[in-house]
Order: sequence, then C-alpha cells, then structure tokens
Amino acid sequence: MLADQLDYVVGVDPHRDTHALAIVHVASGAVVAESTVLANSDGYAAALRLAEEHAPGRRAFAIEGTGSYGLGLTRFLGGRSERVLEVGRLKRERRSGGKTDALDAVRAARSVLATERPSTPRSGGDRQALQALVAAREGAVNAKRAGLCQLRDLLITTPEPLRSELRPLTRARLLRRLAATRPHSQRDAELRGSLLALRSIARRLLQLTAEARELAREIEAITRRLAPQLLEQPGVGPHAAAQLLLSWSHQGRITSEAAFARLAGAAPIPASSGQTIRYRLDRSGDRKLNRALHQILVTRKRTDPATIAYIERRLQEGKTRREATRCLKRYLARSLYRQLEHGPPMTA
Repeated sequence: MLADQLDYVVGVDPHRDTHALAIVHVASGAVVAESTVLANSDGYAAALRLAEEHAPGRRAFAIEGTGSYGLGLTRFLGGRSERVLEVGRLKRERRSGGKTDALDAVRAARSVLATERPSTPRSGGDRQALQALVAAREGAVNAKRAGLCQLRDLLITTPEPLRSELRPLTRARLLRRLAATRPHSQRDAELRGSLLALRSIARRLLQLTAEARELAREIEAITRRLAPQLLEQPGVGPHAAAQLLLSWSHQGRITSEAAFARLAGAAPIPASSGQTIRYRLDRSGDRKLNRALHQILVTRKRTDPATIAYIERRLQEGKTRREATRCLKRYLARSLYRQLEHGPPMTA
C-alpha cells in the first residue's frame, strides 16, 4: 500500500488563480498544515517551502487535475524531483460533509493512501507538444467542417445564374473561384451580399485547410520520432498514432494490457441472460482512444488480408459480425499496447 511508503501526503486542489494545499500525516491521518498559494512560479515555490517545513522525510504530492489547472505545479515539482501522484475526480461525500477547496485538498491527499498503484501524471515534453498540436488541428478541422456546411446552405439560396454556374464545380475549384470574386463590382444588392458572404467563407476555408495541413505535418514528424513502430502497423496513420501516444503517455504508466483495453473501452464485459452467453464492450474510458482504434479497424477490415481472414473465421464459428469486431478490437488493443511498451523510451 502507498501508506507504507510515505510519511506525508500533500493534497492539492488546483484552480485557475489559486491552489489549496493540505498536508496529511500518514500514520495518524491528521491534517498538519493548510494553505492557499497563487497559481504562478512564486506560489509553486511557496508550496514546496511549506512541504519542506511541515512534511520532512518521505512525501508525495497528490494533485487533482494534473493535465489542466494542476499542470503548472506538476511541472514545477517534477523539475525538483518531487514525487507527484495524479488524483482522479473525487467522489463527493454526503452533503453534511461540506464542500470547500481546503476540504477537497484534504480528500485528495487521503484518496491516494488506500491505493496500491496510484496514477502518475502524463509525461510532458514532446507529448505535451503533440497534445497542443492535435487540439489545434482538431479545432481547425471542426471549423472547416462547419464552414463547408454554411457554404453549402448559402449556395442553395444564391441567385441565378450564379447558382447554376457554381453547382458543377468541384470543392477545390469552387473555393478558388469564390475566393477570387469581386462582390463590390456588382450593382444588384442581393447578388453583391451573397458574393461577399461566399467569398468570406471560401477564404476562411482555404486558410483553415492550410492550417490543418501544417499542423498535420508537424504531428506526423513528432509521431514518427516518438513511435515509428506504430506507423509500421497496418491501418495506423499519423493521427491515430498520435492519439495512442497521448492516451498511453509513457512506459509504466498503464500497468497491463488489460488496463489499456479498459482505458480504450475495448475490455469485454459479460452481458449474458438466460441461455444467451455474450459479451459487450465497455462504454467508458477514453473515447478518443476508442475512436482511434475504430478508425484503425475500419482501415484494416478493408485492406489487411489477415484482418479479413480473421473476421471470416469468426463468422464461420457462429459469431455475428459485431461480435467478431469486438474480439478484433480487444486483440488490437493488446497488440498496440505491446508496441508502445516495448518501443523506444519516450522523452519527458
């Protein structure tokens, strides 16, 4: 148990501007000290001084939200060789127990004491850069999708004969055509307004396309440097590989392939009733990781001979196509986890 390895646990409830701290003595469970520090470099240094003063010896910081508001403090402590543990969403006690930042800090500290294998924060460095790039590209792709829908709707109500002229064009030619228009040379108010709106959306879409491509190139470069073995697997492209790296983080964080499958929502759960014996997949976990596995499977079922043969064999055994896909997703989670764990060490 973790309680046998530590003398003190410093619980942290982070927020945007301040962090609440509570130092808990492991042997007695008593709260030794409480404080609130600013969420900046001076506040992080003050938190470390508080821990050195009231929690000498074996200690660890239990931080809630190490990937969001607690990320700055996690980086600061990691750079000073302090042990940092990740606290998941705290289960709120009954209403009579109260709710304050100080109480949440105490609960964060006590929540890790009963665990055998506490979670560690995800790695930074290249992984954090990859996460920022993936988030930026996803935002550009979503904005582009919304712009294309808006463009399609506007084309429906565009006045003739312009509408008939634009309808046969491909998407690329349509965007170039609209981006080069000069609406102010038109005398008709309706036509001028429609062209101005279409030109604005077309130029926005071209800019978003360029942004998404630039980000995609950087994502592929980082992914190829961190995990080239993933890109050698059939059906695994740069974006799926990037999501696998983000969810997995680094060697040793996820302790087993079963835990990785559970995180990916690919762990089989009994769903039997009466004489029917069946399993279903877990619907919890990291849904972005689950989506990456699904995208890999879609590609493999279309292009990979081994995958096609596996599904046919399962169908001949009496399983439905959906059940065969579930078995395949669990196998895929196992295979990719081994590729990640036995690959080159990930830089922090």
